[in-house]
Amino acid sequence: MPPEGKSGSPSTPGGQPGEPREVIFEYMPLGASVKVTAVDCATGAEASVLGPLGAPQRDLERLALHKLQQRILREMDGLGRAPEKPTPEKGGRGGGGIIV
Repeated sequence: MPPEGKSGSPSTPGGQPGEPREVIFEYMPLGASVKVTAVDCATGAEASVLGPLGAPQRDLERLALHKLQQRILREMDGLGRAPEKPTPEKGGRGGGGIIV
């Protein structure tokens, strides 16, 4: 695994519509876990996954890459993020909490 905060080697994922994309993987150890971030070089889009520190690097990269590909496809379709839940009405049965 690359040293803390360093990027791994770039990868070119296939299977996407259009041309292949260059992706850089970044690894950040967090206690007994590691955060792997896949960054699309063309758009700057990112997707991260957390896994056990002892998990195979290839598996974590595959998961982060799949998550990134899904995000890019969602953005290409114009779907973007999932819609936010509506703010509960004041005095309703919202389950408590603070509305800011």
